[in-house]
Amino acid sequence: MEGAGVLLRRSVFPRASNEFDPFLLFDHFAFNNPMEGPLRGFPMHPHRGIETVTYILDGSVSHRDSLGNSGVIGPGDVQWMTSGRGILHEEMPRRGESGNIFGFQLWVNLPAAQKMSQPRYQEVNSSTIPTIQKNGATIRLVAGELDGVFGPVTEIAASPIYMDVKLEPASKFIYPIPDGYTCLAYVFEGTGEFAEQVVESVSMVVFNDDGKQIEITSETGVRFMLIAGAPFKEPIVPYGPFVMNTVEEIQQTLAELRNGTFIK
Repeated sequence: MEGAGVLLRRSVFPRASNEFDPFLLFDHFAFNNPMEGPLRGFPMHPHRGIETVTYILDGSVSHRDSLGNSGVIGPGDVQWMTSGRGILHEEMPRRGESGNIFGFQLWVNLPAAQKMSQPRYQEVNSSTIPTIQKNGATIRLVAGELDGVFGPVTEIAASPIYMDVKLEPASKFIYPIPDGYTCLAYVFEGTGEFAEQVVESVSMVVFNDDGKQIEITSETGVRFMLIAGAPFKEPIVPYGPFVMNTVEEIQQTLAELRNGTFIK
């Protein structure tokens, strides 16, 4: 349970060992089980030192923040928020025509040199995300490059790859991962063969072949988020919604929250 009573699946979470550097957290959220009670979300809360990436598949999320930004993230939309030195924001879900809400949130670390940078947003409308059809695969490319096509999210320190891949039955997806990148795949529909292992949804796959292309096949069809990025190889100190590099920086963040100077 997270926020104001949100039930979600969390397969990556921030910790000092930082084994998925530069990725800190990955949540698969939905509000579709009546046992969860009234529709709840994530009331106003702070962030510093990270980027939060919200990708909605069904329903929508209304958001607003301490900088005066507000809007709605709808089906197929992406919001890539760079919290930098500090922001307060709120994310509240709304059911779609199906009555469901379904999506993902990814946290990406910022390097030490950018942790106190100016906060910013990249709001990406569904219609601006390239959809590529290739060998039985349908790929929605949020960040990164595929066959000369680039995703709309740019100028991110981790140089990430973030894509939604759907494989039809009896098809294959091959993608070259840059040398040294951390590479994950979150399987949320169907069954496929990842790194020569059969993986059923819902599962997180960690690829260990450094600098090699990945190959995914499926006899029955599979859908997954492909997540890859360049690690910063810096020590981190996570504390709730903050991820900094030292304990002193966390203490300073908490002091600023108490004395009202967190938002510059």
